[in-house]
This record gives sequence, C-alpha cells and structure tokens, in this order.
Amino acid sequence: MKINTMKQAFLIQPGKIEIRDVPIPEPLEGEVVVKINTALTCGTDLKAYMRGHSLIPMPGPFGHEYSGTIYKAGKGAGQFKEGDGVMGVHSAPCFTCMYCRKGVYNLCETIMDQKALGAFAEYMVLPERVVRQNLFHKPSELRFDVAALLEPLSCVVHPYSKLNMDYVETALVIGAGPIGLMHLAYLKMYGIKVIVSDFFDDRLEMAADMGATRAVIPKAVRNMIEAITDNAGVDLVIECTGQQGVWEKSVNYVRRGGTVVLFGGCASGTKVSYDAARLHYDELSLMGSFHFTPADVKKAYDIIITNKIDLSMLISGEYALENMAKALTLLESGVGIKYAVRP
Repeated sequence: MKINTMKQAFLIQPGKIEIRDVPIPEPLEGEVVVKINTALTCGTDLKAYMRGHSLIPMPGPFGHEYSGTIYKAGKGAGQFKEGDGVMGVHSAPCFTCMYCRKGVYNLCETIMDQKALGAFAEYMVLPERVVRQNLFHKPSELRFDVAALLEPLSCVVHPYSKLNMDYVETALVIGAGPIGLMHLAYLKMYGIKVIVSDFFDDRLEMAADMGATRAVIPKAVRNMIEAITDNAGVDLVIECTGQQGVWEKSVNYVRRGGTVVLFGGCASGTKVSYDAARLHYDELSLMGSFHFTPADVKKAYDIIITNKIDLSMLISGEYALENMAKALTLLESGVGIKYAVRP
C-alpha cells in the first residue's frame, strides 16, 4: 500500500515541538519532493526554539539544512529523477525584482517569501526556483550529514565574494560556534593565520583541531593580536556572535585600512556606536553580510564535493526526529556544535 502521510516536526511556540502526521506533499510543475535523509540544527532554529524568530512562523514546520533523495519530481524538473541523491538550500532569487536586476541576488525582494521550511520531516517539497538554481546532485561517496552543510557554508562564502583575499594575511574570528568554525575553515583554505575567540573550552579545542593559529578566550585576544601582527591589528575581523557589545569592540582589533565583517545578526532595533575618528582616519570598512547568491551556493557546493575543507567535525551527534528537542536543548546549554536529525 502506498504511503501518503509523513511525520513532520512543528514548532508550536518557543520550547514546544510537536511531531504530527501530515500528508506527503505533491510537487507542482518544476518542484521536487525530497525524502529527507539528514536535517541539521542551526542557530536560526535554536533562536526560534528559544524565543521565536520573525522568519519562522509559529505554529509551523521548520528546518532548512537538508540532504536526501528525490521522492517525486514534478513536470519540468527533468534534471532530477526518483532516487537521485541531492543537496541544496532553501531559497533562491526571483531574477526580476529591482535588487536582482542590480545583481544583488541575496537581497531579492521575494527570496524569503518563497523559501522552503520543513526539513525536520520525512519529506519536504522544494519550490521551482530552488530546484532550478540551488539544488545539486550529491556524489554517492559524500556523507549525507556533510552534504546538508551546503546552506550554512553558502552563507559563510558570501562576504568573501566582496573582499580581495590577496591582502588578507591575518584574521580574527569572534565566536566559535558552527558558523565561526566554518569561517575558520574557509580562511585556512587560503593559508591565512586565524585567531579564534570564544568563552567555551570545548569550542576553542575544536578551533585548534581545525587549524586555528591561536584559539583564545576574549580577554586574551588583544595580546595575541599584538604578538602575531606586531601590534598592527589583523587584516580582517569576522564577528559571529550577534551581540551588541561585541559588534562595537570588533573595530578595536583590525588594522588601519582593514575590514570588519558583521556576520552575526543582532536583534532588530539594536543600536551600536563607533569612534568616528577611528572609522574615518583609519579608513575602516564595516560590512554586513546576509544570506547568499546562487554563485555563493555553487562555490560552497564545489568546496564540499571536492573536500577542500573538512567540515565533518561540526556534526556533534544525531537524533531521531521524535527526539530532536533534546538536540536543541543541548545546543541551548552550549553542548555540541550541530546535530543531525534523521527522520
């Protein structure tokens, strides 16, 4: 007998998840339904679970880092067929709005209106534009959990498309969560000396294992930068905490003419202040970073499938769909980096 229902996690309210039986979605033209093998937890999921998130409606399905196999392909999705292993992201630009016409695809006016949420489930449907632009075949030898890192790595790749990496010899990554550790791995790919800062010893140990030049607690950062850069400051700072005070302190660590990437998002309405003389006379560049473009996704895909960097260490363990709340609770308490949820 053909199965027509599936298990899906619904975030009902902060701190409450329900596993429901719902119909397996049917793909429309250009769409595909993916049978999820692995969905990964991420910082956005954790924020939604802890206190809610504007981009994740409640009650509703959630989860957007995934890999799996094609269960059913709609008409017009001919590049994918039933049984194909796939890895992808949850959104794609429209290519018609003002921002897309200017080539700023990550700021597409509808990119969040047609995103796919619901990877914490047995099956998930992907919109046509995602299938056409940002879904890829997974090499058979690539682990499903590593393949599911495509979405966060695409976000990490994005800011570097705007930087001239030829002038970056030293960098500071503030925050050794999953995103900070991916920034570390990406920067090491270029042979850059990277200092990583965090409060948690286990995360600092992982940063060291992943090749950090130094992994230190916040109060030791300034002395370490002075020693490594002869008191000049690092070329690049990547802020990954999304905390107001850390945003403000980040400019203290960069050299004259250097760049600070404000990657960790603060809550809406947060105000930060900087020494205007430092910004002006030292010609600092402050750069926000949001989401990704199709080119970023393609680059991240190439990095993963060619094993240019090893991200497997980021997977701290796995849980069945019914027990996924435990994974989020562990992350809330600072235990682990990312967990694989296997429906």
